[in-house]
Amino acid sequence: MIYSSMQWIDDIDEVSEELPELNELAGKSVLITGASGLICSAVTDIFIRYNETHPVPIKIIAAGRKFEKIADRFGRYCDRAYFTYFNYDASKTDNRIDIHADYIIHGAGNASPHAIITEPVETMLSNFDGLYFLLAYARKNSSERLLYISSSEVYGIKRDIAPYNEKDFGYIDIMNPRNSYSVGKRAAETLCSSFREEYGINSVIVRPGHIYGPTALPHDNRISSAFAHSAARGETLVMKSSGSQQRSYCYCLDCASAIVKVLMKGASGEAYNISNPDSIVTIRQMAEQMAVAGGVELRVEQPEEYEKESYNPMECSSLNSDKLLSLSWKAKFDLCRGVDHTIRIIKSQNEEKGLI
Repeated sequence: MIYSSMQWIDDIDEVSEELPELNELAGKSVLITGASGLICSAVTDIFIRYNETHPVPIKIIAAGRKFEKIADRFGRYCDRAYFTYFNYDASKTDNRIDIHADYIIHGAGNASPHAIITEPVETMLSNFDGLYFLLAYARKNSSERLLYISSSEVYGIKRDIAPYNEKDFGYIDIMNPRNSYSVGKRAAETLCSSFREEYGINSVIVRPGHIYGPTALPHDNRISSAFAHSAARGETLVMKSSGSQQRSYCYCLDCASAIVKVLMKGASGEAYNISNPDSIVTIRQMAEQMAVAGGVELRVEQPEEYEKESYNPMECSSLNSDKLLSLSWKAKFDLCRGVDHTIRIIKSQNEEKGLI
């Protein structure tokens, strides 16, 4: 398991040192959807590490579609008194919850490029319906705050290449099913604002850039996740584009620390980009760093037409992080260090499982 990696534990401790807000959550309950995913499993690990080293724990309500996935990810910590599992499916409208949550972090939903193009209807509905259920729950149960994890894809395409700030919005082709993800995220953000205006629900929004790290599942086909696992297995990395598109990359624990910071310190009704200003690079540069860290070859091939359908249409999706930085957040891992730790931790897990 990932907890056998001292590098992972050290990384958690490093980001936690910058989060005095964790003490404010002690004794509170936090519902986390998508708890076994790339981003929210890192958030959950920060809370678990805090609980294992402090007398008053943060009560974790880990939501997911299958307990087996939660148990596989969090292992022995599922049996702790502070850890509760809640069955939740963002694509369904008949979820039920009888547990009180003081805070909600909503990270569930389709994010896989393959899932987006093969299930555009489910992608769009899970963004909207899944959030509606949680906002209605927050209203009924007087939760203190809900944080919605949106995406940099809400910005669409603009003419210049300056990093997007939180008020920049470009063009999105609403007739392209690939944009079920970006349009669904936009609609969900407006739903947050609508619940705040009509019912006074306290919510905040984060818009992560491209997140990578050892919490990515082996079958995750997002390029940074797929490359990380391939590099850790010693396989050649095959890039199906020129890789000239510019992206904001962020190590999963830096992203998780930003989420905790915004949850506790962000202004109600506001959105915050999550971007490491030291990791705004092209896809090609990210892939090259993965290849170096894994000691493998990087090869460029022409994509098939069906592969192009899943591509993010934004040539430049770099994000301005000034608003987040104003909350006293700072990234701890630049791309070189973050990628190196990612490959190292995944390799150690593979060795433990006898896969290397």
